[in-house]
Parts: sequence; C-alpha cells; structure tokens
Amino acid sequence: MKVGIFGGSFNPPHNGHVNSLTTVQKKMGFDLIHIIPNSQNPLKIPMEGPGSDHRLELTRQAFSGYGDAFYVNDTELKRGGKSYTIDTVKELLKEYKSNELYLIIGADNFETFSQWKDYKKLLELVNIVVTTRPGYQIPENENEWPDYLTPFVAESDFGTLELTTGRSVEFITLNDLDISSSELRKKLRVGRPAEKFLPLAVESYIKQHGLYKSGSQKINNYKTFTDFCAQILFDKKAIAVKAYDIQTVSSSSDYTLIASGTSTRHASSMAENLVKAVKDEFNIYPLSVEGVDEGRWVVVDYGALIVHLFYDFVRQEYRLEDLWKTGTELKLKDQSAQAKPAQ
Repeated sequence: MKVGIFGGSFNPPHNGHVNSLTTVQKKMGFDLIHIIPNSQNPLKIPMEGPGSDHRLELTRQAFSGYGDAFYVNDTELKRGGKSYTIDTVKELLKEYKSNELYLIIGADNFETFSQWKDYKKLLELVNIVVTTRPGYQIPENENEWPDYLTPFVAESDFGTLELTTGRSVEFITLNDLDISSSELRKKLRVGRPAEKFLPLAVESYIKQHGLYKSGSQKINNYKTFTDFCAQILFDKKAIAVKAYDIQTVSSSSDYTLIASGTSTRHASSMAENLVKAVKDEFNIYPLSVEGVDEGRWVVVDYGALIVHLFYDFVRQEYRLEDLWKTGTELKLKDQSAQAKPAQ
C-alpha cells in the first residue's frame, strides 16, 4: 500500500484542493489518500465559517466524483479540540506501516514544519510529499534546506531527500491554480461569482444550506461594531486609531478601521486580542486574518468592517488613509482614557 495523508480546514474545499490531490495521486501512484478536515489548526486563528458537519460534507462532495482513491476521514473532527498531525498519524499507524504513509503538505508548511508538534517524531513516522508552485526552486543542497531539516538529510538526489530516519521527502510541482479559501469566503459573502473556483457539488451544497452568510446576521449595527473594535485597540495601546465610513468608496465593505503598533509583535498581538474579544462579545470569528505571522500589516476581515493593523513604520509607507479621503472619518473616543481621573 502507498497511502497519502492530507489535512486542512476545507473552509471551503475548492478546485485548488482537488487539483493538488488528483495530481499528487497520479504522480505518486497512491492507492489511497486520506483527506482529513481538522477541528482547529493550532497554528492559525479560527475563522468564521460552517460548522464541522458542513465542512465534512462539503469535503465529501468535493471528492465524490474521483473514485475510491480518496477517502474523507473524520477522525480529527471526532477528536475535537486542536488538531495535531502527530495524533492522526499515530491513529493511522494502527492500520498502516510507516513506510506506507506519506504526509502531503504545501511548500509553505514545509518551510515552517518545525513549528508542528513533535515534528522530529513525524520525520521518523511518515514520508513527506511537498507540493510546490511552478518556478519553486526545489532544494538540492544543504544551503537550500530549511535549517530544521539539515540534521536529518542523509542524501539528496533528483528532487528527493532521503532522511536518516529511513523516511523521505519528495517534491511535486502542481499546475498552479491561484485560489485562496479566504478570498473565496469573501466572494461567497458578497454574492460574487465563484463557480470557476468550486466543484459543482460544493457550490450547490453551499447555496442549498445558505453557508458563508451567518457572520453579518450576528451584527446588527456595524457602526457600533466598529466603535467596539476601536475600543479594544485603544485598550491595547494602539497608536493613531482611525475609522472611516467607506460605503461611498468601497463595494466590498462599509467601514474600515486602521491602527498602528509599536512593533510587529504589537501589531500581531492586537489582532489576536481583537479576534478573542469579538468572539467573546459577538460569538463570531473573522472571515479571514492575513499577515499575523509577520506583523507588518495585519488585515482582519469581518465582512462589512475590515481592520488594518500596522507596524507604524510600514503604515507611513502605504498611507492607506489617502484611499479613503472621500469617505467619512468617524469620531472615535477612547472611553478608557476618558474614565481615568485627572492627575
């Protein structure tokens, strides 16, 4: 047996996922690929979207026409909590041998694989297949390998790394489809065409169940919501917090909020605190969060409100406020500062 493992949130599953796995299955000659929707990625901020039952069924619909080589496995959803690949691999090892298992990941995850729980153990238990975009430079010598991997490489030959653990790393170049789940969620939220990005069965299921529209229904007044988010940023010592009504400027959102942090870590921390506070108060997650790993420019998308959090130096470079000159700047007040007694 030659068995692939591919995990993700599948929020929603799209043609990029299908293209990736059908390509890998053909090139690697897999007998079976376990497609595993996760409960929660421990390295990412949760996103707004359908519940686990819907994501599971969407994933089944996406691969329903591709035969017995693809099996949608619900083990991580049943387990609940944060989904760690090491736990899933140990479950699959009850059925398969280590040399039979191949973990399929993207090149971005390959570069940051050392952040995964028990990654050294994973390099002992499974082979790795790295999917890359056209033009990606496959590492050929130790100067090009990620630092974490160097101690494990025994031999490099024609795009395959043989590891000291007895396992291997292989690279598969995809015919790239430029699709992002976060961009798809935005399109679905505002009713823009998404047919060419989604399998027909997935598109039909989304329409039938009215998915990806629930977030806006939980917020009755986005002006009040913007004030709430601004106050969270004030409380976290944000710099130059400004908000704009851009209904006459933008077709994709009604309000925007912009603030600076004193460092990249401060900007990322503000985003994380904002997501938590909104979840606690309104019981929703954002549609997407981008840039939180670097912290130079973090975008938190709540649909009708988009929040931009900058390292202040980067904010001066982009001058986003100039885009909203024809909008209306809202008069924000830091309520916690007003509540402080005079010294």
